[in-house]
Amino acid sequence: MTDIQVRRLACARIPTPESEFQLCLYGNDQDEKENLALIIGDVQEKSGVLVRVHSECFTGDVLGSRRCDCGEQLHRSMQMIANAGEGILLYLRQEGRGIGLLDKLRAYNLQDEGYDTVEANIALGHQADERDYTIAAAILSDLGIRSVRLLTNNPEKINELTRLGITVTERVSLDPTVTPENARYLLTKVQRMNHLLNPDILVSETEKRGNGSH
Repeated sequence: MTDIQVRRLACARIPTPESEFQLCLYGNDQDEKENLALIIGDVQEKSGVLVRVHSECFTGDVLGSRRCDCGEQLHRSMQMIANAGEGILLYLRQEGRGIGLLDKLRAYNLQDEGYDTVEANIALGHQADERDYTIAAAILSDLGIRSVRLLTNNPEKINELTRLGITVTERVSLDPTVTPENARYLLTKVQRMNHLLNPDILVSETEKRGNGSH
């Protein structure tokens, strides 16, 4: 694991529509970003903990944008963790798959011109996905998590956490609601980023729309 030190700065009770969580704010010795852990139950030193590693998406999480499935993934994960009675949602401050909000909005404009989400990132001088899960692994280690059941459709997230020393015992899928607005974005994630979603449904919705993406 990359040498990064995290500090649990404060935790507080947060009642939400899904359930009541403990929200813990983490600082680190690499940057000034404040990453978060939403926790239900006594997860310390547990195995097989249900975990969602969620990268921030202002447009989807806060505004409810239909260009992506991020907001839905956030709240569905919170509900699934609440239903399980135990688990963690990590909220990582890496907007737009790591490119930041400014270039994410620029990428949206390129997508409206016909680029897909990967092509737009590359056209702006970025990689398709620039996220780093080192901070996630460090927080899970701080919480004493022995192994996780990971809420994700992204096999690369499993590979990266495993590389960083986190044992992933199971992948728990997060099936999105496919709409004409997000279908092309989701199809691109399947075709170009190997996400585990049903391409037949995505193709059908993409044909209805003709364009549109994250």
